[in-house]
Amino acid sequence: MANQRPLLSMKKTFFYNFFPSKVEEEACKVNNTPHIVTRELVKIKGLYPAPKIDMQNPWQIKKNITHDKIVVGMLMIPFFVMFEYILQYWTLVMAKILENGCSVCVDMWDVTGRDVSKKYDGGSVWLRKVYNDDFALWCIELFRDCGLGDGDEIGLY
Repeated sequence: MANQRPLLSMKKTFFYNFFPSKVEEEACKVNNTPHIVTRELVKIKGLYPAPKIDMQNPWQIKKNITHDKIVVGMLMIPFFVMFEYILQYWTLVMAKILENGCSVCVDMWDVTGRDVSKKYDGGSVWLRKVYNDDFALWCIELFRDCGLGDGDEIGLY
């Protein structure tokens, strides 16, 4: 076991283009406009293994439900949490679609002690990037079906 290397995860991160290419630099001079820093979502080989899921307590993301969240049916997921626990398991293409501002339909299962888990599929559950680079998970049907109220907690993994 000691001689085995840990598995390296493939993470998504942003590549920022601070320096214009010669063509971009010339175009800026011709148009008399400043260079605009751009960023692109890329996949890199991680330095650390992916987070291990403790099956006794798998809920990596825990959110307290408030009245406002119930009314709009959305959970806000911070940028770092989204990249650490969700996007690293997605394909780069799907992550770029989400990052570009499109809504992405996702499947979600409710496993709250029922005999049979209930599946909420794309269309009734979706993710979207919001203005401050955080993400919103829209799942109003889950809120209604589970009777979630102010002060309840929901866990995601």
